[in-house]
Amino acid sequence: MPNFVQRWTLLALALISLSACETASSNPACVCPPIKEYSREFQERLAEEVKAALPDVNYPSALQDYATLRGQLRECRN
Repeated sequence: MPNFVQRWTLLALALISLSACETASSNPACVCPPIKEYSREFQERLAEEVKAALPDVNYPSALQDYATLRGQLRECRN
């Protein structure tokens, strides 16, 4: 009987030890998606379009949100 208990104890310890080893993050918020790179020319054209936009359009504020998100993603990579 003691041999049986020792085997189960060793098996339990082995499983506990293995469960501590993980290969990927279990928190999906820690996964950093790739950031698309835009050329300088594209960025300058986009900035001019935003400056020329009518005062009551919504997309400039959406672009600001996108810029904030890109900054957060850069921080995620570091």
